[in-house]
Amino acid sequence: MKSSKGNIADNLRYLRSRSGLTQEQVAEYIGVSRQAVAKWERGESLPDILNCEALADLFEVSLTDLVRHDAQKEGMPIPPRNKHIFGVVTLGERGQIVLPKKARDTLNLQPGDTLVVLGDTSPLTKGIALIASDVFLKMTGGVLTEIFPSKGD
Repeated sequence: MKSSKGNIADNLRYLRSRSGLTQEQVAEYIGVSRQAVAKWERGESLPDILNCEALADLFEVSLTDLVRHDAQKEGMPIPPRNKHIFGVVTLGERGQIVLPKKARDTLNLQPGDTLVVLGDTSPLTKGIALIASDVFLKMTGGVLTEIFPSKGD
């Protein structure tokens, strides 16, 4: 297993590259020298907890992911804060899918919970999304309560 120092270095290099920022720009935002950022990215030193928090905020990732996310082990780069990729599911013959256990646990989904299925048919963004029906109703001002009754109605 890779050390936290290695994870932070890899994650910082990736996040800075993804954001298109220079080491100088990151350093200016955090309030440190460019050399400090370079050392963090090479794994020669570690940012203190306050700098880690500022880096997590800058790159919009969780502090835990900044320190612990191992892209090689996970098979994907560090995700944005509060965003998850739970894996791949296969559509059954009758259109059914099984949500991965990690997704059910993370989102606290229980048998009997109702979800709204949303779709996008645009060629470049084609896909579906699931959202808890009570959350969807709050977002839409409850106008669709007859179409999507929430649990217990």
